[in-house]
Amino acid sequence: MMNVQLTVPSMMERAEKLFGKKEVVSKSSKGIQRLTYNQLIKRTRQLSSMLERIGVKRGERVGTFAWNHHKHLEAYFAVPGIGAVLHTINIRLDSEQIVYIINHARDKVILLDECFLPLFESIHQKLPHVEAYIIMSDEDKLPETDLPVYHYENWIQQGHASHSFVQDLNEEEPAGLCYTSATTGEPKGVVYSHRAIYLHCMALGLADSAGLSEADTAMPIVPMFHVNAWGIPFAAVWFGTKLVLPGAFCTSETIASLIEQEKVTLAAAVPTVWLNFLQEIEKRPYAVDSLRAILCGGSAAPKSVIREFQEKYQIEFMHAYGMTETSPVVTVSRLKSYQYSEDFEYQLNVKAKQGFLVPGVEMKVIGQNGEIAWDGVEMGELLLKGPWVASEYYKDKRTEDTFKDGWLYTGDIVTVDEEGTIKIVDRTKDLIKSGGEWISSVDLENALIAHEAVFEACVIAVPHKMWQERPIACVVLKDAYKGIVSSEELLEFLALQFAKWWLPDDILFMDEIPKTTVGKFLKRTLREQVLNHYQKG
Repeated sequence: MMNVQLTVPSMMERAEKLFGKKEVVSKSSKGIQRLTYNQLIKRTRQLSSMLERIGVKRGERVGTFAWNHHKHLEAYFAVPGIGAVLHTINIRLDSEQIVYIINHARDKVILLDECFLPLFESIHQKLPHVEAYIIMSDEDKLPETDLPVYHYENWIQQGHASHSFVQDLNEEEPAGLCYTSATTGEPKGVVYSHRAIYLHCMALGLADSAGLSEADTAMPIVPMFHVNAWGIPFAAVWFGTKLVLPGAFCTSETIASLIEQEKVTLAAAVPTVWLNFLQEIEKRPYAVDSLRAILCGGSAAPKSVIREFQEKYQIEFMHAYGMTETSPVVTVSRLKSYQYSEDFEYQLNVKAKQGFLVPGVEMKVIGQNGEIAWDGVEMGELLLKGPWVASEYYKDKRTEDTFKDGWLYTGDIVTVDEEGTIKIVDRTKDLIKSGGEWISSVDLENALIAHEAVFEACVIAVPHKMWQERPIACVVLKDAYKGIVSSEELLEFLALQFAKWWLPDDILFMDEIPKTTVGKFLKRTLREQVLNHYQKG
């Protein structure tokens, strides 16, 4: 067989040859911008030529600090196109973590949205390796600054629209770099090779995965700084999919309006986004029937949310599971052909799980006595391997704690049913051990969310003298139910579903539950808040 290298530039070159008329829709501060793929690719070549002109060399890191828009998409291909490494930086991290990440990666150039210029003015002196900032502004002129800056639009006009991408790339060379969201310790870097990105995108196009195709209009709401927006921007360009990029500070109203206006068929986001989206479309009617499916990841979505999408709006709800270390998608929750003959409740229970493996990925689940039984009951830690699963962290001694004997130890506790469908029960550090028995915080959270009064729920473990740990539930009520629904009512609701020893010792009502930068519950911070509450009480 021919030894053809699987590279990111070849993906864009396919779009250039076959899908030049297709469209990228990008929301900016000045409204909607529309580019054909032909226009986008010319701009991408201009950007790649200018990056080379200012001295970016093969293997060097180029950071991006930006929202979801077409300029960011151009960087997705321009940076790997010259053999450099695209480093998408999480804009929601605190300034100390941002400094750590940029210095650890040794970024040479950073492309950033203009709104973040004040942040970089405040930290620039701490970034000795950064030589230039490319400001992706929608304005004609940049504000006064002492930083070494270029105006993106003016600057790329000096580049060559026919600039050639590097032709001798090896598929194992690094193309991307992303850091974990740092729930404990400093963020850890994960390098994505050209081959990993290519094969991961191919998996997204499989009919039993996301099924992304040329006929779709895809909107990645998940940020482009978070695991490459789950690979959707790369895959969409390769497949010739119309892309809708929702821009900065994306609201539920923005999401619903874009779905309606652009006839979006596939959108991807975390559960919190879909909770808010449901509230928006319940307040005001939008035409969202173009959606064939939504992709949900980051954490488990409540069954009540899945039910509403499926029953009320006839929109297929697809759970996906993955992590920064897995590029990220490794499982998708799809019904098998014979499961469509089952009743709706059965199907809903399947869809509430995280799904079965995407072709190309392998798994093991290890419990206290070795590999667990696929009975949907026994719990164990999920281990993964595959061509888009990392084998180590980037220049980090913590590698040996996570990568062992060719497997990624995910830290996620799961069950596996007889169909091979996994269900995330908890993180290893969040599972509650009470009197020698395990309690799943995720199961309790999903049950609470099913109550009509509950907007969000997070369950944590607190130390207990007799039982080692006990669960405490933290709940945000919907506005209409605040001051009306009591903790006793919610406990009675849970008592119908769980054994008595599973029930939380207390339910605390909160205005907001702390979250990580990618929308997951920040249980470490919440535990501190709860313990402080009881100490003061």
